[in-house]
Amino acid sequence: MFPHSRREYLPFLRQHWRSLLLALLGVLVPFALFTHLTYEVFREGGFPWDRGVLDWYAQRRTPALTWVAEALATLGGVAVLPFVTLLVAWLLAGRGGRAHGWFLVSGVAGATLLNVTAKLVFQRPRPDELLAVLNEPGFSFPSGHAMSNAAFGFALTLVFWRSRAGWPVAVFGLLWALAVGASRNYLGVHYPSDVLAGFTASVAWVAGLYTVMARRWPQLRGSPAGPRDTR
Repeated sequence: MFPHSRREYLPFLRQHWRSLLLALLGVLVPFALFTHLTYEVFREGGFPWDRGVLDWYAQRRTPALTWVAEALATLGGVAVLPFVTLLVAWLLAGRGGRAHGWFLVSGVAGATLLNVTAKLVFQRPRPDELLAVLNEPGFSFPSGHAMSNAAFGFALTLVFWRSRAGWPVAVFGLLWALAVGASRNYLGVHYPSDVLAGFTASVAWVAGLYTVMARRWPQLRGSPAGPRDTR
């Protein structure tokens, strides 16, 4: 029985190793990290470095950096990011990448809904207002800006990964997510653990969504511009 199973199992691994690796690195590992962060914050009282990182940012604020951080907060917030996401999805659909557009919208929208739910469940207060540049309402864990923009950057990376623009888009998506996340700590409206939790939750969500949607729409594994642009 085992030799027969092995003859079926090894071809399965060779055929689906990319999907299995994505499930492991993209879903299970980030989810485990998110679980660990949640446990440390709500069962062990959080991390000592949370306050230390906020103090470090507060001591290095300048008018120019504050302007940049506030601009990132606006661009990555609800007033701009949803419209940018819909615009990119519309452009993708116009080039024949309708499935890619739906994946991008679903990734960002799903991450946003998960964030709202998580904040209502955990209800972590925001950092002390004395350290904050902005006075924002709502709860702190996980960071909504970090979560939605990480979902946008990671989903955009998966959309273009098999195209000629794969690496430039991946670098942009990573830097954009990191910049928005860092700006939340700089402004003092989120603890670093809030931002890390947002990153890990988004990666797990988007990777899982990609695995499911790519089974229904295999064209997601290729370039949105079609086979001629697929690496």
